[in-house]
Amino acid sequence: MYNALDIARYFITLASPEEEDLITNLKLQKLLYYAQGFYLALYDKPLFGEQIEAWQYGPVVPAVYHIYKQYKSNPLPQPDDFDIDKYDTDTQELLDEVYEVYGQYTAPMLMRFTHQEPPWKTTLLTEEISHSLMKGYFETQLIK
Repeated sequence: MYNALDIARYFITLASPEEEDLITNLKLQKLLYYAQGFYLALYDKPLFGEQIEAWQYGPVVPAVYHIYKQYKSNPLPQPDDFDIDKYDTDTQELLDEVYEVYGQYTAPMLMRFTHQEPPWKTTLLTEEISHSLMKGYFETQLIK
């Protein structure tokens, strides 16, 4: 199992600032949620241990949010100490796929998506979104 910050760094590294492909904290939070959800659906275990909570603007990993909140709505800087070798092949493929599908959308658009999905809609604000809720929902989103 990874920690959420490692997954966050992976997503930030996938962004291409020179092509105006930027990740804000809000967008990062949604990518972490989608990665965790699909990982639960595919492997029946969490990708990272930190909890995801239902916040006003959608799912949030508080531990990661607080690390990056100083950047407000500005793009997050590329990590200096990124090591691709710490991620196994299945994880890299899943994260690359999540980024390919969801990374193209703006943070507000991703927020709108998550607000229509049962894991966020059925969880009280500031409460943890359960793994079972995410797993159940994301299993319905897998292409069989």
